[in-house]
Amino acid sequence: MEEQFNSQENEENRITKINKQIFILSGQSNMAGRGGVDSHRKFDGILPPECQTDPKILRLDAHLRWVEAHEPLHADIDNKKACGIGPGMPFTKAVRSQDPSIDVVGLVPCAVGGTAIKEWEKGAHPYENMVKRAKASTRCGGEIKAILWYQGESDTSTQHDADTYKANMERFIHNVRSDLCLPTLPIIQVAIISGDPWIEKVRESQMGIDMPNVVCVDAKGLELKEDNLHLTTEAQVKLGNMLADAYLKNFVSPPPC
Repeated sequence: MEEQFNSQENEENRITKINKQIFILSGQSNMAGRGGVDSHRKFDGILPPECQTDPKILRLDAHLRWVEAHEPLHADIDNKKACGIGPGMPFTKAVRSQDPSIDVVGLVPCAVGGTAIKEWEKGAHPYENMVKRAKASTRCGGEIKAILWYQGESDTSTQHDADTYKANMERFIHNVRSDLCLPTLPIIQVAIISGDPWIEKVRESQMGIDMPNVVCVDAKGLELKEDNLHLTTEAQVKLGNMLADAYLKNFVSPPPC
């Protein structure tokens, strides 16, 4: 038993000390992942190749420990909901396949289903927990490369929420960059495709944000589940690839000829 404990401790120490490129996964349920979750709130456990485990892909768990990443990535973070497939693993595998300079990737799940943008204000629990987790992710090495952000469905119910979304999102970007001391941190946000009557206003705000190192990926055309709110597993894989393309195109220098 002691030998087994020591072996596990040594493995945790080895993983912790690995230099990593780190990505923050944040927002609400479509980032947390509902692909493969049925109407009874059970995850079917079906993993496409893009979502299989890989020893070079790690995740920061709820106890701030680096462990080998596996789906559902947000199971112990968005723990009041049933989590399934999200875009994180497909994104990571696509980035690593296209950029040979990337070795180990560390993912930091922070998304919480059902949260509105006001719940990501400085001082609110989801925001402060994200900042805490982001800071913890670099304590033993590694560099935060970007935040992947998919949120906004909860801000489509009223005109007021939709009208103020752009200013609130811009404030969020300013605050997180300031609190992480990363003034040019890339933010890749997803333009939502589901929600209530004011969805087009929120989409307009998302695609209209004009800040340095902020890009928007439009999820329009991706398949939704029967609930008309959450992306299917297949759509999450496609979204992960779209996010990877945006990251590589905008934030990774091409290799010299």
